[in-house]
Amino acid sequence: MDPARQALRRPAVWMIPLVVLAIQLWGTLGPRHRAAHVLHWAHLNWFGYLLLVAGPAVLLLRTKYPYTVLLTVLAITVGYTSAGFGYGPIFVSLVVAFLTAAAVGSRWWTYPLPALGWVAMVWLVPLIRGEDPPPTVVSTGIAAWLLVLLAGAEGLRQRRAVLDARRQRTVAMAREARLEQERRATQARLSIARELHDILAHSLSMINVQSSVALELLENQPERAGPALLAIKDASKQAISDVHSLVTALRADTGQPTAPTPGIADLDALVGTARATGLTVTTTVGGEPSPLPTVIDVAAARIVQESLTNVVRHSTAEKAEVTVTYGPDELTVAVENDGRPLNASPSSGGSGIAGMQERARALGGDLSVRRYPGGGFSVRATLPIESDGGS
Repeated sequence: MDPARQALRRPAVWMIPLVVLAIQLWGTLGPRHRAAHVLHWAHLNWFGYLLLVAGPAVLLLRTKYPYTVLLTVLAITVGYTSAGFGYGPIFVSLVVAFLTAAAVGSRWWTYPLPALGWVAMVWLVPLIRGEDPPPTVVSTGIAAWLLVLLAGAEGLRQRRAVLDARRQRTVAMAREARLEQERRATQARLSIARELHDILAHSLSMINVQSSVALELLENQPERAGPALLAIKDASKQAISDVHSLVTALRADTGQPTAPTPGIADLDALVGTARATGLTVTTTVGGEPSPLPTVIDVAAARIVQESLTNVVRHSTAEKAEVTVTYGPDELTVAVENDGRPLNASPSSGGSGIAGMQERARALGGDLSVRRYPGGGFSVRATLPIESDGGS
């Protein structure tokens, strides 16, 4: 719908002109008849009625074209008084037009008009008509009335400024809320990507290693292929379960979707899949074990799983050591192996180490990797433990 037509649908837009029309017609037809013959005003003909109606009609457009409406209503008022119909309620339209323009426009374009109007009514019009200026009490009364008009205009400006500032604050708050929602959505997507990568990379890597072992044993020692095939079955079952849990969390809109995973406290279960590939994994716990916030527990467990997956996939290591150290305000996780890399960089072509670093940084911690010159690789993560971290 056209904005001008939408504006006309608001009650205040057409109610005020309607009230002004009623005041001008009643005030002109009532008291005017009793004072017209005394003040020698011209008889009110069709042109006078047209001007009385034209002012309120033009006011319908005052919010869209405030200056144009003000000048038009001023011309109508001057035409009415110049025709000799006298003074009176005809000025109500001019007052409404002036207040509207003064409230939304520049003071420099509107505030001088009352002063010019006072000069015209007190000096210019009497001079043109060859009459004496009005008495001092009349001119002072007109000046006082115009000052009240200016004060009303300034009050409307201040009220409009307050409303605009409040509206801007509301818009700014809504924009900040939208940006915060987008930021949280972005973080949720990154969290989902990390979880999905960890689930699939860990499980599929172990399945790939075990399937290679199983194929070799099926050719040479088929009676020993059972454990490898059983490990493949367990890894694939766990992967399906984890992906299902992740999708369920996403559909439930939990805000922090994480698939179930063994906690860092249960290291044997956490490193079980890596041990099933033939990798010898030893575990060491330092400090005083204590319950961890869920996000810290999940992050530490995922870092251990991903690190061991990299050991299996990208090195010749036969042994790995996992060390978990509980501090008063931080948890330290280290995974070290004694093998040489199978490629130039353990992180090339994948996002494992980058994902672990992102996970650590998201929790306010850090993760570092180190390759030893004589062979071996270590991953060390430090995660702060906050008392309000939530569990």
